[in-house]
Amino acid sequence: MSMSPATLPVPLPAARSRPAAAGRLAESARTVPGLAGFEQTLKEARVRVRTLTETVPLDRLDRWHHDEGTGFITHDSGRFFSVEGLQVEAQSPSADWGQPILNQPETGILGFLVKEIDGILHFLAQLKAEPGNRNGLQLSPTVQATRSNYTGIHGGRSVPYLEFFQDPARRQVIADVRQSEQGTRFLRKRNRNMIVETAEPVETRDGFVWLTLGQLHRLLATEDLVNMDARSVLACLPLGDGAAPCAGDDDFASGLVRSLAPGAPELHPPTRVLSWITEARTRHETRVRTVPLDSLADWEFTEGRISHRAGRHFDVIGVRVEARGREVGQWCQPMIRARAEGLLALLVTPVHGVLHVLMQIRAEPGLVDTAELAPTVQCTPDDCARLPAREQPFFLDLVQSARAEDIRFDTALSDEGGRFYHTGSRHLVVETDWLPEPPRFRWLTLGQLEELTRHSHYLNMQARSALACLRSLVFAGRR
Repeated sequence: MSMSPATLPVPLPAARSRPAAAGRLAESARTVPGLAGFEQTLKEARVRVRTLTETVPLDRLDRWHHDEGTGFITHDSGRFFSVEGLQVEAQSPSADWGQPILNQPETGILGFLVKEIDGILHFLAQLKAEPGNRNGLQLSPTVQATRSNYTGIHGGRSVPYLEFFQDPARRQVIADVRQSEQGTRFLRKRNRNMIVETAEPVETRDGFVWLTLGQLHRLLATEDLVNMDARSVLACLPLGDGAAPCAGDDDFASGLVRSLAPGAPELHPPTRVLSWITEARTRHETRVRTVPLDSLADWEFTEGRISHRAGRHFDVIGVRVEARGREVGQWCQPMIRARAEGLLALLVTPVHGVLHVLMQIRAEPGLVDTAELAPTVQCTPDDCARLPAREQPFFLDLVQSARAEDIRFDTALSDEGGRFYHTGSRHLVVETDWLPEPPRFRWLTLGQLEELTRHSHYLNMQARSALACLRSLVFAGRR
């Protein structure tokens, strides 16, 4: 029998230390100049920076081949990434499955360069054209590069501003943590998520633009504009100490501010949350091993791509790319194309005036440490529609039937366009009444989630993406 939030014990944890930048970041988040200048810059950039992407059969990709020894699709250089088969052995043989997966054994850099301009912190964002973007240009971090890219394996131009992320003498670190990529699409892939500040003069190169955090938050509400890597890095920002209510804030905004502030009342103490995550990781006994692609029983090579035999999940396709305004002018590569749009939803509710977020612990075969926190709902609704009622995701019906007045954020946002073709998810934040916690779910504060993002492998990519959207409301209200 569940207790109501009014009767639940709410321990007060000891105050946690936060970087001194939090107050300045919050000031930047409250600063939202007009976006007319940015929109003009975006319009001009669309002329100079773009990609032309043509789908081609996998067996016609220049410098890519099907390796007869491994059964994988690999690049002639042996670098970049490979497409491999993954066999997943669950606790019950009837639950075993196989799938293609991307193996990219490199730690890339996703980083925002930050600089004080007229007394306000600004973020240097790149207008980046990726071959899989649904709308051409999207806002990315200052640096978004794999190790193969920034070490020059691709043979192209050097990565702009990389020196600020590689030379400790030229930066002040605001955040620096390795985080996972999608564990259902990548095998143990991680990237270094960084935010660094410089006091040096910085030349603004073509294709780059300085924006306040408030402007970035505002632009998150624009469909397919702020890319997935930028959302991941924004979720790692330390905002806690800078959270303070503004005049005219409504109950929702005030609850968000209180949720972010250090020392906020929490339903579950930090040690109990960590124990819950550790227990879930220990209990989950799924094993994974790579196998040749042609050994995957439910997948087939057909019409130049790899597809699920029942037409579900995703395809692995080939693309030929011609680019303007990038380090390399043309190349070929495999990409993943989803069959349908995904759904990432966060349920939030006030507990003693403090907004709590319902998170689930979710195991994914490609994660380094078995399981990470995920949004309340993380699924592809079209795939779920084929499942019996007992196998439907928790809270999917509630999210899909939410009233308009309860929806605080609702925007379709893309997956990373360097590996995913025209693929993305609807991001939702839905305010709800108190709900009992199923075993794999916990109500957590924004402060607790912020603390976890300071460490590796606690929030999955989808959770960080959704969290960035939710935190954009702290100083802005409804989107």
